[in-house]
Amino acid sequence: MKSLQPADYIVFLIYFCIVAFYGYWIYRRKRKAQTTSADYFLAEGSLTWWAIGASLIASNISAEQFIGMSGSGFQMGLAVSTYEWMAAATLVIVAVFFIPVYLKNRIFTMPQFLSQRYNDKVAMIMAIFWLALYIVVNLMSILYLGALAVSSISGLNIYLCIFALAIFAVIITLGGMKVIGYTDVIQVFFLILGGLVATYIALHLVAEKSGTSGLINGFKILTSSANDHFHMIFKKDNPNYVSLPGLSVLIGGMWITNLNYWGCNQYITQRALGADLKTARSGILYAAFLKLLMPVIVVLPGIGAYVLWQKGMFHTEMLSSAGVVDPNKAYPNLMNLLPVGFKGVAFAALTAAIVASLAGKANSIATIFTLDVYKKAFNKNADEAHLVRMGKWTVVVSMLLAIAMSLIIGEKLMGEGKQGFNYIQEYTGFVSPGILAMFLLGFFYKRTTSDAALFATIGGFIMSVVLKFLPMFANLSFLTPYGLYQPNYANKGLYEIPFMDRMGLVFIFCIIGMAIITNFQNRRGVQNKGLIVDKSMFRVSKGFAFGAAVIVVILTALYSYFW
Repeated sequence: MKSLQPADYIVFLIYFCIVAFYGYWIYRRKRKAQTTSADYFLAEGSLTWWAIGASLIASNISAEQFIGMSGSGFQMGLAVSTYEWMAAATLVIVAVFFIPVYLKNRIFTMPQFLSQRYNDKVAMIMAIFWLALYIVVNLMSILYLGALAVSSISGLNIYLCIFALAIFAVIITLGGMKVIGYTDVIQVFFLILGGLVATYIALHLVAEKSGTSGLINGFKILTSSANDHFHMIFKKDNPNYVSLPGLSVLIGGMWITNLNYWGCNQYITQRALGADLKTARSGILYAAFLKLLMPVIVVLPGIGAYVLWQKGMFHTEMLSSAGVVDPNKAYPNLMNLLPVGFKGVAFAALTAAIVASLAGKANSIATIFTLDVYKKAFNKNADEAHLVRMGKWTVVVSMLLAIAMSLIIGEKLMGEGKQGFNYIQEYTGFVSPGILAMFLLGFFYKRTTSDAALFATIGGFIMSVVLKFLPMFANLSFLTPYGLYQPNYANKGLYEIPFMDRMGLVFIFCIIGMAIITNFQNRRGVQNKGLIVDKSMFRVSKGFAFGAAVIVVILTALYSYFW
């Protein structure tokens, strides 16, 4: 039944009122203290460790996970969980090595880091890159996939859902980072609760369809009925290898994806940049533990939907209107099987994830545009109040652009039969290798020059495009035995270089190119700017070290068991 019952609407209304009134209370309470742009955009010094950790997860987990990753779980299984589990390890690295550098050097935005470490030209180019990426790829995809899910569950028109989600997100975003950060704590509660409800119903239905009962029995049946969906490392003959190419998820491109996302991304690091080091690290470690839980609430439901489809509970027409199975519809169709009331909880969870992510992304767009583009290029003498107003207008404009693109190209890019999660990861990967290269060398190699960073920015993007389309013009079959040339069944079986391997190759290309340019310019006496970096910055407390060790042990056990 594609509609919500009165009890579901009551549950959803309770969620909406809690978030709205709590957000308004935070706004009223903090408004007098919100006198500077840093306070508005970063909530400087006022977010606790648990608020930082919750906000990181709420901003990260959205429609791309609930719909896109769950759809990938339906399509390829547990292996897609590597994005979540490797993120837990990555967060530990970011907390130890990245955050101290940002905080010690009073970095508030990623373009500011590039300006301070390299020059204004590099910073402005990357600011424009990031704005385009955040709006065209992230904001638009979150909005479209979110609206698709809400429409599938509620029966409401998808265009109405796009506008409603955007308006809800704008209202929260206009309150600034304090409102976003603290309301995200509530959003995460509903997000996890609703996700667990979906997992529970999936395992319960799988068990019931097999003539038994209980969650443990349901999980056992899930692993036996879809054994091919419980392998973390794909072999080269796996039809999904092009999406997750074997050991690249452990020693290759997955590290580039995660280190760029969690360590060089305004959208994410912004949550910790307004805190002291101890609070920031504690919040990031908390988020790392929450990431270990995420596959349980976003991937297992997708695998459950796959088994239920195998057993005839889902008909092909339920998962597609064109005769092609659409993984993006797996989660919404599972939601439609929930009992009245529980469906409202899951619906609230999904909405919470979408709205929190939209709000976080819009705030980051506003921060970069206002502080790194508008103030530097258009109005250098703007006062703090004017900057805050400009930030609010930027939120509205960016959301309008995302709405327009969702309506125009959303279905074409993420419609029938396409894995929305893969779309986001692949196209973000066009810029992430170059970004990560110039950040890492900017941190730890003082001799790196601005021209070298510019090479990574532009050259990395060009190289990514070349490797993407090179198989269309050249025969690369000699790379097939090494897994570097594989058929992409989501793209009519055309052979290409798996995008994770492309990222790895581009990253190596950028590092080598930057080293050559730096060495050449250093010999010519070109001066470069450095940051305050010393070994003492990277020392961690015993509590943090223990928590990090626990995460490593858990990850080792998970990969060993599900290899």
